[in-house]
Amino acid sequence: MPLQLDYYYGNEAEQYSFYRIPKILFTDPLFKGISVEAKVLYGLLLDRMGLSVKNNWLDGEGRVYIIFTIADVMETLGCAEQKANKLLNELDCTKGVGLIERVRRGLGKPNVIYVKNFICRAKPGQPESQIKNCENHKSGDVKITIQEMRKSQTNNTDLNNTDFSDTDPSIYPAKAGAFPVDNASPAGYGIDQMEAYRELIKENIDYDYLLHDHPYDRERLDGFVELMAETCCSSRKSIRINQGDMSTEVVKSRFLKLDSGHIQYVMDCLDRNTTLIGNIRAYTLSALFNAPVTISQYYASLVSHDMAAGFGSG
Repeated sequence: MPLQLDYYYGNEAEQYSFYRIPKILFTDPLFKGISVEAKVLYGLLLDRMGLSVKNNWLDGEGRVYIIFTIADVMETLGCAEQKANKLLNELDCTKGVGLIERVRRGLGKPNVIYVKNFICRAKPGQPESQIKNCENHKSGDVKITIQEMRKSQTNNTDLNNTDFSDTDPSIYPAKAGAFPVDNASPAGYGIDQMEAYRELIKENIDYDYLLHDHPYDRERLDGFVELMAETCCSSRKSIRINQGDMSTEVVKSRFLKLDSGHIQYVMDCLDRNTTLIGNIRAYTLSALFNAPVTISQYYASLVSHDMAAGFGSG
């Protein structure tokens, strides 16, 4: 007997938290050999990264790490210990594809896990073939200080909200038109890296479909993509968002979660805005960052306004 569930109406789905799995894991031939369950596990580990960033869980080299034990995998995916080990091994840099790296911390302590960036970083003088093949690197002996926790040594996203929310309703996109972007690749990143992020972002936002629906907005769409790609490749520790400094990793994570609905929302706001904006680049950065938070409020207010106008005219 199937569950009797209701449908989603309008933007109701936006009120929930979801695990997100990078599309590239399903579309890039490099990751074709990974099982679907292992890809789901990678999405769970990525989600846990948000909490580590928020809690400043960094090693001596500034790299973000998480703790996600075999027991956590078993409980979350509802599988046996043997299966949990198999899935982690699929992702591991020594036995699998290299999407995670596990570091032992000694007897009785859970392993530290580095969730590796699925887009490879270009290094000066590195052959293109090595860049595309994502050469694995070992962390070696890394000294890490773990904050003490009350009930366990894992960070729990059910108890700590990993979806950073800035509900400032005053940040709306600026007037339609192009905005300046820095065309120079950020330090440490090559052209291949920037292009990889452009393609990933275009895939996430269904760029081709947006362009089909908005053929005269190519310049604006390309500006969005370029601004997000540049931010994702930034070597800065923080980005100016909403007139405050935000961790670059948090901003990057938010940008890589944007979809076509968010971009459409930002474009709608651009078209409706009549305020003169001084710094269009900073304003657009904030608008894109805030989109997942403000989209439901925005459309709900439009519906309320239209309904009130309808009753008033009657």
